[in-house]
Amino acid sequence: MSLNRQSESGGPSLDEGWWAAVLQEEEDHYTPKRANGRTPTTAAGDPVADWQAARQLYEVDEPIQLDVVGCNRGGLLVGFHSLQGFVPASHVVDFPNQLSEDERMLALSRKVGMRLNLKVIEYDPAKGRVVFSERAAQAGPGSRQAVLSRLRPGSVVTGNVTNVCDFGAFVDLGGIEGLIHVSEVSWSRVGHPRDVLNCNQSVQVTVLSVDPDQSRVALSLKRMRPDPWANVEQRFQLGQVVEGTITNVVNFGAFVGIEEGLEGLVHVSELADGHFLHPRNVVREGDRVRACVVSIDGPGRRLGLSLRRLNRPADAPQGDLAASGQVAANP
Repeated sequence: MSLNRQSESGGPSLDEGWWAAVLQEEEDHYTPKRANGRTPTTAAGDPVADWQAARQLYEVDEPIQLDVVGCNRGGLLVGFHSLQGFVPASHVVDFPNQLSEDERMLALSRKVGMRLNLKVIEYDPAKGRVVFSERAAQAGPGSRQAVLSRLRPGSVVTGNVTNVCDFGAFVDLGGIEGLIHVSEVSWSRVGHPRDVLNCNQSVQVTVLSVDPDQSRVALSLKRMRPDPWANVEQRFQLGQVVEGTITNVVNFGAFVGIEEGLEGLVHVSELADGHFLHPRNVVREGDRVRACVVSIDGPGRRLGLSLRRLNRPADAPQGDLAASGQVAANP
């Protein structure tokens, strides 16, 4: 994720790469298929007039009832005059989250033939894309623009989690849904957003960016707390002994969680003296360990640790504490 650009108001702004990652799971809606494998068709009409109608629906933020004509792995397909619209599964009300691929397709196919109350949340004639949301239609007409006009990057807002999926969690802000990307859930390593967030949970979040044209609001839960790496060079020093839990063991060493959001790396060369086939022959996930700080790089978010140097006899040479292999603490 990149936060290199700044918004006009001075807050952090997310580039298109961030949103591209969010929509990766649903990109296959450009090759629509019905549940029975046939390509759905749309009604005859005037595409130019139909795109104008889609734009008007988007601008006035009014709901419309449309029939589901097909589905694919990413969501539902709806007919809008001569156009074919897409409803991402993450924007379908009460759609179950933890499903296998087959169960997901079955649940989506059961929606084919139903009529849904939807709002246009994105339209792009150049790409032939018009995106609808059933969740957004639950808010009243005009509510989207009212909320967007109040939101500012850096502000703190409260909302309810409406959906938790692989790439993050959607939060209802009272007329529009913002997204907490998985990378913005916690400073700590997160296996899945549902490990931290649940549907219907009330959360306070920081607004990262607002794109009124695309109705996109990026949110962060982790930034409600200070970045633990911001002052790591003031809080730790070379040679200091710390305690923590082994959080991950990889070929090149083991990561140690020292505090929430702060992990150090024990490089394989710093695990133990002698020869061993794999770091798991020395430590396992969940082990509590004591380690010596051998390198600190706050800007690089790296903290080098050593178990080997604590286990040496007191009269053994310790070597240069600053010499240690490093890998980013959160690869």
